[in-house]
Amino acid sequence: MKDRYIENRDIIEGNLEYIHDKHSDIYQAYKEYGKLIHTKGGPLDEKTRWLIKVAISTVCQYQYSVVTHIKKASDAGCTREEIEHAILLTAPSAGFPTMMEALLALRREMKEEEK
Repeated sequence: MKDRYIENRDIIEGNLEYIHDKHSDIYQAYKEYGKLIHTKGGPLDEKTRWLIKVAISTVCQYQYSVVTHIKKASDAGCTREEIEHAILLTAPSAGFPTMMEALLALRREMKEEEK
């Protein structure tokens, strides 16, 4: 089952579809705003920006976002080890269980066996 470990994935994606269909101008403005901040907001390189987003998603405990940002970090050229380091760095601030949830998402995303 695809991404079954993201709780309420269908509901989340349905809600995204709803906002896109019913409020497309607002959704597009939001997406453009995020894109501008990501690309023109400062001097950080692409990989660093995605690693920060992985860490922020981890701290916020939003699994859908954690998985999305892990994928985008990987696509941007971040290694598995770099992504894991970004997740591990959250433990002192966000707590060990929070970090462990994101680490599990990374392991699942990388198709590693759970032991």
